[in-house]
Amino acid sequence: MEARHSALCAEEAEDAVKELRAELAKAGIILPSRGLDPVSLVREAPCPLVESARRSPRTDRRLAAVQR
Repeated sequence: MEARHSALCAEEAEDAVKELRAELAKAGIILPSRGLDPVSLVREAPCPLVESARRSPRTDRRLAAVQR
């Protein structure tokens, strides 16, 4: 049961990253380093976190504008 839960968590996290990447691309925003946090994948029962991309202040301002 725990392995199945971990697999579902990883799948959900990967889908969320893909979904956000696609939506941001529509707004012309590319975050190449966005992905799953590798440290959260090595836990006994992994349920990965999404790692936020390293980005410039300009990109942060564009993200804020999209969210408004």
